[in-house]
Amino acid sequence: MTAPLLPEYGRRSLAEVLPALLAALGVPGPPPALAVPPVRAAVLLLVDGLGSELLRRHAADAPFLAGLPDVGPLTSGFPSSTSVALASLGTGVPPGAHGLLGIVLRADGELLDTLRWTTHGGRVDMRDRLVPEEVQPVPTALERAAADGVGVTVVTLREFDGSGLTRAALRGGRFQATHALGDLASGVLAATEGPGRRLCYGYHRDLDAMGHVYGPGSLPWRLQLAQIDRLAELVAERLPPDAVLAITGDHGMVAVDRRYDADTDPVLADGVAQLSGDPRARHVHVRRGARDDVLAIWTEVLGDGAWVVSGEQAVADGWFGLPVAPHARNRIGDVVVAARGGTAVIRSREERLISRMPGQHGSLTPDEQLVPLLLARAP
Repeated sequence: MTAPLLPEYGRRSLAEVLPALLAALGVPGPPPALAVPPVRAAVLLLVDGLGSELLRRHAADAPFLAGLPDVGPLTSGFPSSTSVALASLGTGVPPGAHGLLGIVLRADGELLDTLRWTTHGGRVDMRDRLVPEEVQPVPTALERAAADGVGVTVVTLREFDGSGLTRAALRGGRFQATHALGDLASGVLAATEGPGRRLCYGYHRDLDAMGHVYGPGSLPWRLQLAQIDRLAELVAERLPPDAVLAITGDHGMVAVDRRYDADTDPVLADGVAQLSGDPRARHVHVRRGARDDVLAIWTEVLGDGAWVVSGEQAVADGWFGLPVAPHARNRIGDVVVAARGGTAVIRSREERLISRMPGQHGSLTPDEQLVPLLLARAP
């Protein structure tokens, strides 16, 4: 079995992106691991689902992006899922430090949907019970920039204003709501205008949606990529001469063709108290005394379809970054599963929608881990 692609925390991961941009803006801090030339204004455009391998394979659909200088590829982190990656991007620290360790997170015994900040599989708002700033207590890079006098703007969908994930991972900037590609482009450009240093974070989610629903590399996915390519080109053409546009993704994606259902398979359910994480990256929380049996069972059942290790080994091997903070350690499963090939561990009853999707991400394969960091300046 090939080895997993471990994230390069501290060197070439998403956690290094905003510290590099802050250094380019003159914000005091440790020397950055990534080099970005000095600028007055910086835009970071996060394209959800933009993996390096996918961009390389479909460069003809995105000639502008494919032609930009790439500081990457970078590694996303583990799990390579949106809420985890955005927290690493926003805080500048690995998952083991910020503590968001999956789309479904076990926090204080509760299963939390970290995208919606609701109960797992439900609609109960958990922002009062599991306060985002306490679940993820690390100060953000946006807060650092604002404290140093940088004008900070977050340009993203209206529904994310005040959301649990925004508060946890991207707090610290002025919120600018968007509805479509047009006001995303105009919003990030407006955020660079005016005197003084400026930092803008912009977010686009539709490429990830096309990958989940139709599969990565499908025609809808490719046509969406072409729209993003034009968006990036339009923004770059209109940038002030003393600004930079940095474009990255939070993860890549793979097509799933082999599913193991943890909700209906009694063998996989034996000894398991709770399951958190994602279909491609599971935290298995076991009943007292059942760790070794569960580890052996999951290893045998999944076979070459996954890397299956104890939580202790995953921590020691640096899957989450080292050291792991106390508030994050007990969120890690007693057994940790990272899928290989086209495997997914689904939950057909508790996670009905995502369990049916042909495109997935979260694991330690190059297709999921590697993301670009593209830099564009005004012509």
